[in-house]
Amino acid sequence: MNIKQKEIVSKSILTPGRGLLEGYSHSLNPYAGCAFACSYCYVRQLPVGLFREEEWGSWIDIKTNAAELLNKELLKARKKGPVTIFMSSATDPYQPIEAKMKLTRRLLEIMLENQPDFLFVQTRSPLVKRDIDLFQQFGDRVRVSMTIETDKEEVRKAFSPSAPPIQARMKTLRELTEEGIQTQATIAPLLPCSKEFPVKLRDIASRITLDDYWMGDGSGGKRTGKLGIKKIYEEMGLEKWYNPAAHKVVLKMFKKEMGEAEIRISQKGFDPY
Repeated sequence: MNIKQKEIVSKSILTPGRGLLEGYSHSLNPYAGCAFACSYCYVRQLPVGLFREEEWGSWIDIKTNAAELLNKELLKARKKGPVTIFMSSATDPYQPIEAKMKLTRRLLEIMLENQPDFLFVQTRSPLVKRDIDLFQQFGDRVRVSMTIETDKEEVRKAFSPSAPPIQARMKTLRELTEEGIQTQATIAPLLPCSKEFPVKLRDIASRITLDDYWMGDGSGGKRTGKLGIKKIYEEMGLEKWYNPAAHKVVLKMFKKEMGEAEIRISQKGFDPY
């Protein structure tokens, strides 16, 4: 798919936390749109996805003035209280265009100059390891979360063919953890996986968070239902996985392998600290 890229001037860069991100003072999205175009992405059902007359995943807006805005808005936010930032809620800050634009990296540099109380970085891209040097300077004020929704590559290809391979994500997460960075393996949304999944994640992240459509799409699964992804489950003969109880089976697997200390569920796994 050819992806249309457009440079835009944004009015603001920090958005007040709300809904599932109410634990944060702000969310931060360097880009609008996402080239990974995952079939289950709840952002497809948000205004940014619904009211654009272009297919989700076919366009990216680059917020060229993001760094300038962040510098000003951080100072203003600091005067009102603790600043906790979720990056990103409606895009992937390390999607392919970031390798060229380095916009996310510039935002991290600005945050190091005026550090937020906590920064949560959510991605599914191995490109995130490029910024290990910056993450290390945040110390315990940052956590890098890598989405690993399954351990089966054939499942990944069916639901998110444009996203990075699972093994590359696991390797990157291990590298981040070994470099002393607080990390998280985020199984969100849970996709069909093998019994060996807990073993594969056990030693590569500081903690695990498990989520599914019914807990995590902000509408009890209704947004996801409108995306029609149930058909993918049916085509793969995996209908039993499209069930709000499926996560309980997988959770039991993880608790047996890892204990409960570093396993979190849905919103609690994305809260600050």
